[in-house]
Amino acid sequence: MAGGKNDIKKAVKTVTPGGVGLDSQAVRARMVRKLAAQGLSDARVLAAMGLVERHRFVDTALANQAYEDTSLPIGLGQTISKPNVVARMLELLRGGALEANGKLGRVLEIGTGCGYQAAVLSHLATEVYSMERLRSLHDKARENLRTLRLPNVHLLFGDGMAGFPKGAPYAAIIAAAGGQAIPPAWIEQLAPGGRLVAPIQTAGGAQALVVLDKTMQGVRQTVLEAVHFVPLKSGTS
Repeated sequence: MAGGKNDIKKAVKTVTPGGVGLDSQAVRARMVRKLAAQGLSDARVLAAMGLVERHRFVDTALANQAYEDTSLPIGLGQTISKPNVVARMLELLRGGALEANGKLGRVLEIGTGCGYQAAVLSHLATEVYSMERLRSLHDKARENLRTLRLPNVHLLFGDGMAGFPKGAPYAAIIAAAGGQAIPPAWIEQLAPGGRLVAPIQTAGGAQALVVLDKTMQGVRQTVLEAVHFVPLKSGTS
């Protein structure tokens, strides 16, 4: 649920100045203020964005661009999504059912990439299962997350289109790659009352963000703004 102006100010204040250079919390606080100015209003999402050091998830040569609102390459033709898109998708995810403590329950992330979004999700969900189909990226994410010691994040290597049945049902599913349709396995593994946020290919060949809610009456799908993600692929590599 989105917070009011006081909650947003509080979220920014939680990122208090400290450290130097890119390690400075003031750098992340500026990013959070920009996100709020762009219309992101969920205080918990903003606070979580402010807690994770994005520069640690990109190559050293690109670290100076880590807090700009831009996507960056992470190798193998993949990218780390720009902060605005990450925050937007997480805000949409939190628009679904939440637990009594205000957190998402068990979440399945398709496309771990460098591990950044999984790290942000760790502050918003009770448990995160994150799946990556590219072995080298899976290994990179594991290395990136190792020092953070996040006990509620489980990294998986496998075909994301098949989901992860062992962890189902999921309160929420989020995908960082777009296909022509939402894979049936994801809908099956989504709990009743759960919400899925993913890019999907439109009739014109472009991509749009889609929110899928699984209700007792069936599945409701809402198409939102245009986005640009890497294509969703099956298999592992």
